[in-house]
Amino acid sequence: MGSIEKVGVIGGGLMGSGITEVAARAGLDVVVIEISDDAAKAAAERVEGSLRKAESRGKIESAEVTAILERISFETDLETLADRDLVVEAASEDEQTKLELFRRLGRTLTKDDAILASNTSSIPIVKLGAVSGRAHHVMGVHFFNPAPVMQLVELIPSLTTSPETLDRMRGWVTDDLGKKPIDATDRAGFVVNSLLVPYLLSAIRMYEAGYASAADIDRGMVLGCGHPMGPLALSDLIGLDTIKAIGKSMYDEFKEPLYSPPPLLDRMVDAGLLGKKSGQGFYGYEGK
Repeated sequence: MGSIEKVGVIGGGLMGSGITEVAARAGLDVVVIEISDDAAKAAAERVEGSLRKAESRGKIESAEVTAILERISFETDLETLADRDLVVEAASEDEQTKLELFRRLGRTLTKDDAILASNTSSIPIVKLGAVSGRAHHVMGVHFFNPAPVMQLVELIPSLTTSPETLDRMRGWVTDDLGKKPIDATDRAGFVVNSLLVPYLLSAIRMYEAGYASAADIDRGMVLGCGHPMGPLALSDLIGLDTIKAIGKSMYDEFKEPLYSPPPLLDRMVDAGLLGKKSGQGFYGYEGK
């Protein structure tokens, strides 16, 4: 099996741009695919903004920022990923979108051992592998936000993922990126979200029922349990649409009531109140 030197990332949002930065900082050649020229430009600005922030804090030199940016290109055509050793899909958390991407990518990649990985939080990996036509080389690789800072990566092989693919991804995450992986089975929510999302949904139900204000719910968990961030602020950071999608996928698979998104969450997502990325969620965010 060959080494992973050329990486593709599909989606330049918060997660995609973070994964791109991590890979480029590791010295890898990265191509980012976005849906339009405007989206590609925004993704490029997002990556550079993160690097410049690290520079301003003295964590990286200006010359290194320039070198990292030179290793990244932003495109809109999936065909530019044909020569990649690894493609990480970080598109929106929508099953049909991801299935269509994996269907197309299976036909696009030219290297027989190229790995297709999804950063999904909840969608079954086995489904993505099945439509790709190269199921042995498909698995989940779930980074956490913000990817340049968070050390954890969940590695999720499906029933059809080959041991060689898992070994290559573990080596890439550990040796190339310097992250710390854990293995998870291919079930909705994997390890972290299976524990985290029911907690976040419970906090939303508490707020919806009028038990306490958003600020007091969050202060209770920060001051009473030592959490670095309260559950409603964390939901805003993750994105309320993402929380809803994960909860729905988990509920569809297990039919546990605690996984079902509460009505307030449905209404907020329908209204476009998605949290920090939209400028308004349980809290307001200036400059959005």
